[in-house]
Amino acid sequence: MSYTKLLFHIVIRTKYSRRTIPNEYADELYRYIWGYIKNKKSVLYRINGMPEHLHMFVQLHATIAMSDFIRDLKTSTHAWLDASPNFPDFESWGKKYCAISYCIRDKAMIVNYIKNQREHHAGESFKEEFIRLLAENEIEVDEQYFLEE
Repeated sequence: MSYTKLLFHIVIRTKYSRRTIPNEYADELYRYIWGYIKNKKSVLYRINGMPEHLHMFVQLHATIAMSDFIRDLKTSTHAWLDASPNFPDFESWGKKYCAISYCIRDKAMIVNYIKNQREHHAGESFKEEFIRLLAENEIEVDEQYFLEE
């Protein structure tokens, strides 16, 4: 038996960062994602976001590859969003994503960061936030492809 605790702060955005997730219905989407993650034998510690992006702090099951998880999550939520009358402007998710690994000691910090997204974005745009997250984690940004579909 192996022992793992694979914790990730994941950020995904809507296609072209369009504001297509209405605040008043976002909790419906978050509950759907919570169920999806639970069915993958994984744990969702926190989810929150804005109309054009969302943040998740997830403990992935050791058998799940990140790229498979994101691809399948986007596919499943896309179908769910299309079927819901509460997200009429949703077109698609953006192609790219950000996934940053953390240790359990960072859990409270990341959960709090995600919990306070609305207040946080009163002073920082999604693009500014995304660039900062990448820089803080020493992830190189290729401006040619940054936030492009």
